[in-house]
Amino acid sequence: HVQQHSPPVSIRRAELCIGCGEVLRTEEEAAVGHEHELLAVEQHEIDGKRRWMYVHRKGATRAFGPGHPDISERYRKIGQPVIIPGDMGSASYLLVGTDKAMSETFGSTCHGAGRRLSRHAAIKAHPVDKVLAKLADVGVYLKAASRKGISEEAPGAYKNIDEVVEISQGAGIATKVARFKPLGVVKG
Repeated sequence: HVQQHSPPVSIRRAELCIGCGEVLRTEEEAAVGHEHELLAVEQHEIDGKRRWMYVHRKGATRAFGPGHPDISERYRKIGQPVIIPGDMGSASYLLVGTDKAMSETFGSTCHGAGRRLSRHAAIKAHPVDKVLAKLADVGVYLKAASRKGISEEAPGAYKNIDEVVEISQGAGIATKVARFKPLGVVKG
């Protein structure tokens, strides 16, 4: 038996303010939390009954549908906002969760483009200087902690984010709101 409590907070979450890019400091003000690879205690409907359960999202992120009480009141009418990142040279998306996600995926959607190549294969296939040139060609500024990390995260190492997001929307588990083109990337 699990007792009701506030929604879990992920240490990895980056809190973003839509429209202003301001870093937020409190749970009440949080606009968008990109959480994946976490275990959360949540209430969901199974066989017509509301039940408390552990939900482990591996390769997925929370995307609760409209009206869910764990969504900030500011966004409760539209569904939980979720940032879905692409690779360093493509786009990222803002999506919102749907009622269908609640009934079919425990309020979850994809958490990003997903790897096409392992880190090792990406390092072999994408030399740092070529990645830097490609990013410069598309107008993306990059600040990275290491050269190795640049190749590991090369644009060619990931699936096409436009196709991934289209699948989530087509399945009805998220709705596209906006598409963002990167201007700069910070890679730790």
